[in-house]
Amino acid sequence: MMQNNGLLARIRRSEGASGLAIISPTAFYAILLLAAPLVTVMLFSVLTSENGHIVWDFSLSNYETVFTHPVYRAIMLRSLMVSMLVTLATVLLAYPLAYYISFNVPAHRKSMWLFLVTLPFWTSYIIRVSLWRVILGYNGVIDSALMDLGLVGEPLNILSNGVMSIVITLAHAYAPFAILPIFVSLEKVDRALLEAGQDLGETRLRTFWRVTLPLSMPGVIAAVLIVFIPTVGDYVTPELIGGGKVPMIANMIESQLLKQRDQALGSALSVTVMAIVAVVSIIFLTLNRRFLGGQK
Repeated sequence: MMQNNGLLARIRRSEGASGLAIISPTAFYAILLLAAPLVTVMLFSVLTSENGHIVWDFSLSNYETVFTHPVYRAIMLRSLMVSMLVTLATVLLAYPLAYYISFNVPAHRKSMWLFLVTLPFWTSYIIRVSLWRVILGYNGVIDSALMDLGLVGEPLNILSNGVMSIVITLAHAYAPFAILPIFVSLEKVDRALLEAGQDLGETRLRTFWRVTLPLSMPGVIAAVLIVFIPTVGDYVTPELIGGGKVPMIANMIESQLLKQRDQALGSALSVTVMAIVAVVSIIFLTLNRRFLGGQK
C-alpha cells in the first residue's frame, strides 16, 4: 500500500502529470465541442431516418445513395470543381502580389501593404458577398460600365452564370488567405541564392523558375489548403450569389438536415465531404513535406 502511495506521489510530481493537468480543461473542451459532434454525425450516417427521426437500424444505404444518385453525385462534383477553380484563380492572382510585396516593396512599407491586404476583413463576409451581387448583377456596376463605353449592347448579367459568379466572389473573399502564406514563404527565400544564380549567367526568369518558385512552394501549398478546404463547404456564397439555383454540397446538406429532415442522409453527405477534404489535405501535406525536406 505504501509503495502504491509513493508511486502516485511520484506521478503527481512528474512533468507529464503537471502538463496533463494544465491541458486537461482544454482537451475536455475540444473533445466535447469537436469530437462529440463528429462522432454523432458519423454514427447518424450509418443509421436510417424516417419521418424526421433517427431509426437505430445500421445500414450503408446512405453512402450508396450519395455515390450512386445522379443529383448528389453531380452536386458533389460541382462543389469540387468550383473549389478547385477558386483555389487555382486565387493562388495565381495572389502569387504575383505576394511576390511584389516581398521583393519590390521597401522593408519599412511592407507592413502597410499587408495592412491593406487585410482591409476586406474589416467588413462582414455577408456584406462583401452581397456587394458582389451589385457588381455582377443585371445592370450592375460591370454592365453599366461596359454599356457606357459602348463595348456591349445589352447587359451581360454575369450573375446569371452561377458558377462563374460564385468563383469570382469566392476568389476575392479568400485572396488574403492565399497572399499571406505565400508572402511569408517568399520572405524566407535567401536573396543570396538569387544573386548567385544571376552571377552564374541565369536570367531572372530562369532564376525564379529554378530557385524562387521551388523555395516558395510550402507557402503555395499552404495557400491551396487554406482556400480549398473552406470553399468546398461554402454555404453563403452559392445561396446569395447563385440565388439557390446553383447549389453546392453545403446547400444540399442544409436542405437534407433542416428542410427534408433526413439526418441520416445529410450526415452521410457531410462525412463524404470530410473524407474527400481529408484525402486532398493529406496529398498536399505530403507534397509540402517533400518540399521542406528538399530544402534541408
